[in-house]
Amino acid sequence: MEQTLLAAHGLFAERGYAAVKMDEIAASVGVTKPLLYNYFGNKEQLYIACMERAGDSLTKAVAEAVAASGNPGEALGAGVRAFFDFLDSDRAAWAVLFDETLPHSGELADGVAAYRGRLTELVSESLLAQLPAKRRAAARIEVEALSAALLGAAEALARWWLRTEATSANEAAELLIATVEPGLRLRSTPSAKSSRPKPKGESS
Repeated sequence: MEQTLLAAHGLFAERGYAAVKMDEIAASVGVTKPLLYNYFGNKEQLYIACMERAGDSLTKAVAEAVAASGNPGEALGAGVRAFFDFLDSDRAAWAVLFDETLPHSGELADGVAAYRGRLTELVSESLLAQLPAKRRAAARIEVEALSAALLGAAEALARWWLRTEATSANEAAELLIATVEPGLRLRSTPSAKSSRPKPKGESS
């Protein structure tokens, strides 16, 4: 049912999950609606099949980009550039993965959350891998928090860029990198440890 997946992917990307009907998908590929339900079960399962393709493609692109990085700053830059390159080259995949008309609970919401989690974990592990082994355990919480914040910022900037196209995708990526990378570089140097705020109640 490759043709069906391609057709459904295109319709979902163009109009959003909520607006697309199974009748339309069946008609677009010349099959009956019962046959469509027989293969995919329901619209939710068909969307999940489309979403998995989009999510796997994005995580693969980011993973390959950060794999060769040599320090946290390089990992950040490579990951952000891969994220925006993916957005620019496959807007339909982005639209399916980050569709704002999706339900806020249930299997579809869980699926989107799972891909966000995979991306956050990928960024986090890539940044941690660039730190000396003896510092990774102590830095893990901070790095995980930063990774979650970075993904949120990248998503928000991506939506702004798609809405306005006031810059190129590359310029949007470089803006985010230039904003975040200096702080990451500072936090990842050994001397940064002494400048971090101490937990409440901890003596100096």
